[in-house]
Amino acid sequence: MRLEKFGLIAAMVWMILSVVPAHAADVAKIGIVDFQRVLLESEAGKAVQTEIQKKGRQMEASLIELGQEIENLTEQMSRESMVMSKEKREEKQRELEIKKYDFQSMQKKFQMEFREIEAAEVEKLKNEIFELAEGMGKKEGYLLILEKSAAIYYPTTIDITDALIEKYNATK
Repeated sequence: MRLEKFGLIAAMVWMILSVVPAHAADVAKIGIVDFQRVLLESEAGKAVQTEIQKKGRQMEASLIELGQEIENLTEQMSRESMVMSKEKREEKQRELEIKKYDFQSMQKKFQMEFREIEAAEVEKLKNEIFELAEGMGKKEGYLLILEKSAAIYYPTTIDITDALIEKYNATK
């Protein structure tokens, strides 16, 4: 009976030891991609940022111009208010209020437009990068590629961001 138990245990150990190396040889390859770094360091990411900043400066210039008009009108009213008729003063006051309202409306409109432009450009870039990462994962045999923001901890050795930036720059 004892010999049978020993034989059974030995057979189980032998089976486990023969099966484990077969599974251990197939190591799971995992990669991490830092999208923010790709956005900041890739050529396409830099181009998108430059374009967004350019549009932002154009919007800002329009707001500054309208703000200057409001300031000039305010100064003119304060200088000439004593010599203006009541009707003229009220007309200038309405004009000033309209310009202030236009300024606030334009500011809100530009903020919304800027966010939409930024979101659209970043989303387009994100889709290109994730598509490239997917292709890279399939070609190089990755089991899993995660975006850095989805990972709590990872060793830096599995960060494939540099390789992805290199490939992305080569495609652009």
